[in-house]
Amino acid sequence: MDLFEYMAEQKKAEEAPLASRMRPETLDELVGQQHIIGKGRLLYRAIQADQLGSLIFYGPPGTGKTTLARVIAHTTKADFCQLNATAAGKKDMEEVVARAKNNLGGYQRKTILFVDEIHRFNKAQQDYLLPFVEDGTVILIGATTENPYFEVNAALLSRSRIFELKPLSEEDLGVLMDRAISDSRRGVGAYHAVMEAEARQFLARAADGDARAALNAIELAVLTTERAADGKIHITTEVAAECIQKRALRYDKDGDAHYDTISAFIKSMRGSDPDAAVYYLARMLYAGEDIRFIARRIVICASEDVGNADPNALCVATSAFLAVERVGLPEAELILSQAVCYIASAPKSNACTTAIYAAKEAVKKHGSLPIPPHLQDAHYRGHAALGRGIGYKYPHDYPGHWVEQQYLPDALKGTSFYEAPERADACRRRSGSRQEKV
Repeated sequence: MDLFEYMAEQKKAEEAPLASRMRPETLDELVGQQHIIGKGRLLYRAIQADQLGSLIFYGPPGTGKTTLARVIAHTTKADFCQLNATAAGKKDMEEVVARAKNNLGGYQRKTILFVDEIHRFNKAQQDYLLPFVEDGTVILIGATTENPYFEVNAALLSRSRIFELKPLSEEDLGVLMDRAISDSRRGVGAYHAVMEAEARQFLARAADGDARAALNAIELAVLTTERAADGKIHITTEVAAECIQKRALRYDKDGDAHYDTISAFIKSMRGSDPDAAVYYLARMLYAGEDIRFIARRIVICASEDVGNADPNALCVATSAFLAVERVGLPEAELILSQAVCYIASAPKSNACTTAIYAAKEAVKKHGSLPIPPHLQDAHYRGHAALGRGIGYKYPHDYPGHWVEQQYLPDALKGTSFYEAPERADACRRRSGSRQEKV
């Protein structure tokens, strides 16, 4: 590195965003994630002993994946190389591998390769790293916001230990914000800013577990707020709300948050909790989920979990599906809310669901059993002469439009697939009977 490159790096470090400048440099500075890096934990001991194997850090943005990798870089004696999978190619990996081989052969020194956004590597790129991870040429540390079991090759997963990072708590975010406000070297302490307790609490909640979002909001507040008469910058709740804008929910339409939220949504309707169901509906709408996807799940729930305990539930759900397609947002929110509250409050029965599953198992087990002759078609040419349809009793010729006769094949005679549910006017919840107020 020549003088100009050095000066450029220094300038870049000085002008880096607050969230980047405030990254912890030691294990003791780390905040949160005590379930994996608390004293005495496996990862903590491995870092301290400089005995790391290949790792994959998985979690939402702003939870410390890159930070943890950089702490390892400052702690370990190994050579530390970093690539970002969004920009790196095979040539970059070849250079790292060549460097690692030189370190190992010439200096008996390990090489750690940190790959940020590792899920961005395609299969071929991941396969290229595999033999060098296998023989210890490089120790791989990958960071990803996506579920590694879906996005990372199984071969790499089997050679790595996966650590899931959780969203930071409000207390953790508060510690980080206080540190940034008071630190004059890396933070914004030189600006003499004061953050009100209510603003601190608001930002901790609004950041939704993302340290980067909280620190970026503080930096924007400090740089754009005029000093008060006392010469200090006061960060109020109003200032904080302007700087963080809309609360950014963790919701990736192809990731875990998507599946976890829709799962909670369905289970809340099934569990007869309209409050929880409409809450998860609001979360999905807030995050921009496709209203047709939501409507489809409501229709399925109406049949699967309500069934004939309230046949009108399916009518409400399908009508809602058609309505949201024709009306669109924002009014579609009202239609979805009506359907969700109806399905969640309706009496429940999965008798129709278990009936079809049981019937399918019978078909799978017994195959195409002979249909009783009296149920077979008698109108097609020659069928009546063969005895088909002979002896069939027409139910409408009998009192109550019902007559005793066998409908199932002989091998399944007496088998029951469907048990009609008991009707109920209201669904019993944990807190007792709930009746909708009109």
